[in-house]
Amino acid sequence: MAYKIKSDCISCGACEAECPVGAISAGADKYEIDPGKCIDCGACASVCPVGAPEAE
Repeated sequence: MAYKIKSDCISCGACEAECPVGAISAGADKYEIDPGKCIDCGACASVCPVGAPEAE
């Protein structure tokens, strides 16, 4: 299962910097996670100040 970033995202970039496999990138209105690259480690969720990443 991959993580997904909810609409709560404030586009701070903390998750992108923390992702060990580079699965996170800036989208049009929030950051997005490539489910094909995500290894379900939860690093993004642990650093997000608003809890936007969640396991699907």
